[in-house]
Amino acid sequence: MKMFKKWACSILLGVLVGTFSSSAFAESPMTVQMKALSAGLAGEMATAALAECDRRGYLVSVAVVNRDGNLTAFLRHPLASPMTIDVSQGKAYAAANLRASTGEVSDASGLMHAPKVILVRGGLPVDVAGNFYGGIGVSGADSATDEMCARVGIDAIRETLEFGE
Repeated sequence: MKMFKKWACSILLGVLVGTFSSSAFAESPMTVQMKALSAGLAGEMATAALAECDRRGYLVSVAVVNRDGNLTAFLRHPLASPMTIDVSQGKAYAAANLRASTGEVSDASGLMHAPKVILVRGGLPVDVAGNFYGGIGVSGADSATDEMCARVGIDAIRETLEFGE
């Protein structure tokens, strides 16, 4: 009798687990689709941001990262300070991982010592037409100009992202 109870409990548990797990999976997709920036578009974005800052007389670095914060494109004015390299990448990384402007989260003291995160204005998430692509960070000008140049970079490819397929 003891063996039968153990066997019956195993069968019942298997049926319950199978019922719940199959209904849970039936409601959610088995795959997830996402869009990513091509290297060409990331380069266009970086080029437009760098050109805008250069036009205004600022020597900057521009970093574009994917949604995971991995570098996709990078440009540096030849005379920009070497420290702009890490700062632009940190701004882009923070914007991508927090999905927010670094200016909006600059007072998040709990993140001030997070690895690779730079919470100074000049990093923007690249979120266009309902699709999240990553982040862009600019460093070398004052923080408001860094952010404005980053926005110019995003705007340079916005139409392609909105209407291109």
